Amino acid sequence: MSYSKINNLAGWTCFFIAAITYILTLDQSVSFWDCGEFIATAFRMQVVHQPGAPMVSMIQRLFSTMAMGDKTMIAYFMNLSSALASAGTILFLFWTITALAKKTIIKKDEVLTNSKIISIVGAGLVGALAYAFSDSFWFSAVEAEVYAMSSLCTAIVFWGILKWESLADEPKADRWLLFVAYIMGISIGVHILNLLTIPALIFVYYFKKAKSPNWQSVLKVFIISIVVLGIVQFGIIQYMISFAASFDYFFVNTLGFGFGTGVLFYAILVIAGLVYGIRYSIVKNKKAMNLIMLFAVLLIFGYSSFALMIIRAQAKPNLNNTDPENAFNFLSYVNRSQYGDRPLLYGENYNSEKIDIKETDQLYRKGENKYESAGTKSEYIYGDKTLAPRMYSDKPEHVRFYKNYMGFDDAHKPSLMDNLKYMFSFQTGQMYMRYFMWNFVGRQDNEDGQHGGNDGAWLSGIKPIDAIRLGNQTNLPPSIVENKAYNRFFFLPLIIGLIGAVWHFKRNQKDAGVIGLLFIFTGIAIVVYLNSIPLEPRERDYAYVGSFYAFAIWIGLGVFGLKDFVFKKLTPARASIFASIIALFAAPIIMASQGWDDHNRSESHVAHDMSVNYLKSCAPNAILFTYGDNDTFPVWYAQEVENIRPDVRVVNLSLFTADWYIDGMRRKQNQSEPLPLTIKPAQYVAGTRDVMYYQDYKITQHIELKEILDVLLSDNDEDKVTMNDGSKYNVLPTKNLKLAVNPKEVLDTGTVPKEDAGKIASSMEWTYNGDYVSKGTLALFDILTHNNWKRPIYFTGAMPDEQYIGLDKYLYIEGLNKRLLPLKPDTSVTQKFELVNVKPMYNNLMNVYGFGNIKNANHLDRQSADDVTMCANMFNGLLNGLINDGKIVESIKVADKYFQVMPEKIYTMRQVMSNFYLTENLYRINDLNRANAMISKSADYIDKELTHLADVSESKNQLASEQNVRFYLTYLGQMVKLTETFKQNTLSKKLEKQYNNLLDRFTPFATG
Repeated sequence: MSYSKINNLAGWTCFFIAAITYILTLDQSVSFWDCGEFIATAFRMQVVHQPGAPMVSMIQRLFSTMAMGDKTMIAYFMNLSSALASAGTILFLFWTITALAKKTIIKKDEVLTNSKIISIVGAGLVGALAYAFSDSFWFSAVEAEVYAMSSLCTAIVFWGILKWESLADEPKADRWLLFVAYIMGISIGVHILNLLTIPALIFVYYFKKAKSPNWQSVLKVFIISIVVLGIVQFGIIQYMISFAASFDYFFVNTLGFGFGTGVLFYAILVIAGLVYGIRYSIVKNKKAMNLIMLFAVLLIFGYSSFALMIIRAQAKPNLNNTDPENAFNFLSYVNRSQYGDRPLLYGENYNSEKIDIKETDQLYRKGENKYESAGTKSEYIYGDKTLAPRMYSDKPEHVRFYKNYMGFDDAHKPSLMDNLKYMFSFQTGQMYMRYFMWNFVGRQDNEDGQHGGNDGAWLSGIKPIDAIRLGNQTNLPPSIVENKAYNRFFFLPLIIGLIGAVWHFKRNQKDAGVIGLLFIFTGIAIVVYLNSIPLEPRERDYAYVGSFYAFAIWIGLGVFGLKDFVFKKLTPARASIFASIIALFAAPIIMASQGWDDHNRSESHVAHDMSVNYLKSCAPNAILFTYGDNDTFPVWYAQEVENIRPDVRVVNLSLFTADWYIDGMRRKQNQSEPLPLTIKPAQYVAGTRDVMYYQDYKITQHIELKEILDVLLSDNDEDKVTMNDGSKYNVLPTKNLKLAVNPKEVLDTGTVPKEDAGKIASSMEWTYNGDYVSKGTLALFDILTHNNWKRPIYFTGAMPDEQYIGLDKYLYIEGLNKRLLPLKPDTSVTQKFELVNVKPMYNNLMNVYGFGNIKNANHLDRQSADDVTMCANMFNGLLNGLINDGKIVESIKVADKYFQVMPEKIYTMRQVMSNFYLTENLYRINDLNRANAMISKSADYIDKELTHLADVSESKNQLASEQNVRFYLTYLGQMVKLTETFKQNTLSKKLEKQYNNLLDRFTPFATG
């Protein structure tokens, strides 16, 4: 066969290997994090979170039709779209590697020998499949997220520029440049990470056209590439919309035209200007200008996919993030305004003194007939600033992290060097290089490693290197070795990639420089630009897959490095074969074999079952308050796609602070009636009552919530506080709140069964737990005041305690949710567990809930493993409530159910903690065999962890991980006491011996 046919066949072979891999390991339903929102918004063509992904929505909607009306299969086929997009990425990566390899080793008009064909194809196979089995890319390939399609756009764009380069001297070759521009425009509707390829693309063009490149011209082109990137990122994506909004404001507010008139006029101007520019460039034969104009047209044409967001927002769908139906809302949408700004080159530290506030921009909202002021955008003026501010967040948890990580005392002011040290050690080292090492060196476990510790660390699989990484350890704890995410690549993919990079720079410095530029801009440059805060809710490795893509090219070219550096004494054909085979085993094969078990999601469906559980455990016509991504997005999926419990109104408290979201809550959604809100739109529009601070008026008695609501909504000056600038604001005058309870309403609505009528409180009294009231909390107060117990109110149990606004003593667990019940607080006993509404919780756990196959699943990711603990805690709480009520028969049934559905494997120490309380309850119902087995297993887990830490302490001659040692020993000691309490003497003596032996080993290193 000709080289062309071999190249095509091998490329499609890579595609099918990748596609089969991803389909076999595909998540069968909804996944955690953003996937639920993407699936729900794509299925019903709704508006996803900022800055939008309209192309993803349209493509996923197309794939959903393959479900043929089976709603339970819609998520699967949307996941399939990611799998096929990812396989397509591997296809174009293969062709990219072979194009670069061929260009490097084959001179013009040179005949390809068999040995060179073997090397070129071998390089493509090694690099493409190494990327296919890389940790971060594989993770995104099996779920309905944007990153699979974003990677495909990157792969097509880079392959397209190489295609142009190979044909640049032929007529009409520039059509490939226009193809690149269009795909890049389309990619904006997927994810803007693709734009970071622009500098590399410009250098490919430059090196092809430049007759004699030099350092001065290279530097000039580099600056130009940054400018072009800025023009596309800010000029086209943001300022085009900003100008459109300004035009609309002028036409509506000044000229008196209708909304959208100015946008239409602006669009006509832009189109006319582009048409004129293209025509002028043709008439005057200005080729460069013509190319630039066509580039702009195709970028904008691709970007026009965002029209979907505007069109669908007009329909007021259930999920309508930011409601981008007018120019100013759409501007806020594409600018990601809800995420705020971060300093980049110059700004404040976390403890810089705030000396003033300055207004930076005027905000507008759509009124009845014209645009109205929505306040101003402002920022603090700081007394001291620094270059390269990396430690800038003043949130208490972030401040604590900065101090602990850097070893600062309270008075220390971070300097430029401190910020740079933090950037290199944490932002670059911990939050980029750790991810890079995951993909090409190995991975310790699937625990969150953002806190700067060893969780989520990279490992090589070679013990001396592990020892360096983890502090002179000569072995690893069972919690790592037994974790299926413990992937050991023995540094081999990294070594092959470095060999490929060295070979590439020696043989073709220009192309190697382009790949290096792609590597840096999609990796380190993102680290610098994002300037991310610590303690993110999840790992962010998916943001850097473009960088890993670039390195995979060098892994492929490592075949040539091995051939030239290691096998140069062999014949060319044998050297090519040996190099290809060794590189295949050293990179993709070892990566696939190590990574398969922890990337195979085909057996677990935790996210699906948990989302269904949230909804099904609610009483009819309920209001369910959620807060985070994982107790909201999968629930949106279950309701919007599978139509599960459409009568339940899901209210996300983190979005409830936005006027557009409150607007949506005032409308009927699915089968759920509008929320009982009396607050008028004028009282909560953007810029009004955004924050109302608490001011202590020394009110000791509890005040009726309706009176507080009236004060907060009052427009009377006497109910407001005057600020220094003369402005007046509503304030919260007391934190002592109460809500009068009408027993008849409570009984008539079935909120409390009649047999518990005597437990109903005359009023609910509580202390508000915040220092200010947001408009979301204001709306919540409104609902509590005017609901009159007609609709059951639930809060998910996964949200932070402060979101319960101090109502904890009236919130009863019924499973995953807590129900608000007006019962008299029981102050006679101290609750070890939270309040439990036993009867509905029993029904939920025994008859309603699904458990996502967590008992038999091959592997549970970190979030699913956390849900094991959450489920165990539910069983613990229910068992405790049943035992306290004397219902031993039911308790035994619950214990049986626990062992039917919960995994025997211990995933984390958190599970050991929950097992401890479950064991106590098993002893209380005289289930001695299972109790002893469980406590023995937990004790053995702790014993292995402590034995490992003792070995490390002895090797270092100092106490290793003092906090963990004390924590583990404390729990082991409690297990001794527990078995003594329940007279399990044989087991107690065994545990005591374990405890004393370990204590003796740590005593020489103890600090107190």
